[in-house]
Amino acid sequence: MKLLTPAEWHDYELIDTGGFEKLERFGQFILRRPEPQALWQKSLPEPQWETLCHAHFTRQSTAATANRPDGNEAGHWQLKPNMLQQWWVTYQYKQMHLKMRMGLTAFKHVGIFPEQTDNWNYIYDAVLQLPYEQPRVLNLFAYTGGASLAAKAAGADVVHVDAVKQVISWARENMEASGLAGIRWVVEDALKFTEKETRRNNQYHGIILDPPAYGRGPDGEKWLLEKQIDYLLHLCSRLLLPDGFLVMNLYSLGLSGLILENFCKLHFPHARQAEFVELYFPDHAQIKLPLGIFLRFCS
Repeated sequence: MKLLTPAEWHDYELIDTGGFEKLERFGQFILRRPEPQALWQKSLPEPQWETLCHAHFTRQSTAATANRPDGNEAGHWQLKPNMLQQWWVTYQYKQMHLKMRMGLTAFKHVGIFPEQTDNWNYIYDAVLQLPYEQPRVLNLFAYTGGASLAAKAAGADVVHVDAVKQVISWARENMEASGLAGIRWVVEDALKFTEKETRRNNQYHGIILDPPAYGRGPDGEKWLLEKQIDYLLHLCSRLLLPDGFLVMNLYSLGLSGLILENFCKLHFPHARQAEFVELYFPDHAQIKLPLGIFLRFCS
C-alpha cells in the first residue's frame, strides 16, 4: 500500500483541516464542509475560517440524519453575498481539457471529488495505450462523470451508469461544456446493469467503479458495500477483457487497503502493474487528510 497525493491543480486547494471540517477552494470560491476524518485540531483560528469561506455547510441537528448509512450528511449552506449556487472549474492534463459545473447540494457534495484527478489521468493514459480505435469503457456509480470524461477525451466508447437521473443530467452538462459527445447514459442500479451485461456477454476494455457504502437504485434496489462488492467484482471480472484496465475507488471509513489486495488476487489473478493506494491531500500546514483507497491495474 502506497500513499499518493494528486498533482497540483490550479482550480483546487485544501487550505485547512481539523475539528471534523475542511476548508477548500474550488475555482474562485472557498467552501467550509464537514470532514469525518479530520480528527485533529485546526491550524487556522476559527475567525479566519469564517473570514475566508464564501459558503459554509451546516448539518441538520436531527437524530434522523446523524447516522445515515450512506455517509451523506443532510443540511444546508450558509452563503455570503456574491456567492453563487453554481459555477465552473476547468481541469487539464496533456491533451485533455475538461470543464465541470460545481453546485451546492443538500448533502454537502459539490459535484467533484478532487482527489480523483490522478485516476482521471490514469484512465486517459490507459485508454490511449490500448491497441484499439475506440475501446469500450464502463463507468459504474459514475456520479457527475469526471472519469467518464477522461475516458471519452482519450477516444473511448463510454457507458456511464448512475442511479440518479439528476446526476446524469449534470454529467451531460459537463460533457457538453468540455466539448465532448457520444457518452451513453444509463439510469439504472449498477449491480443490476452489470448482471444484464454479463448475461448479454458484453465485455469492456476498461471498467471504473466508485461504489458508496450504501445506496439506492432508481427502483428502490438496496446497495450495501460489505455484502455486495465481492459479487460485483466477480461480475466485473467476467466483463473485463484480458488486456483491459480497472480502477476501483473506495471511500468507506475503516476499510483496509488489504481488502483491495485480496479482491485483486481473487477476481483478477492475472492483473499486471496492480497498485493499492491510499489517497490524501495535504493542507497548507502539511497535515495529510486521508481521502479513500483505490485499486487500479492493467490486465
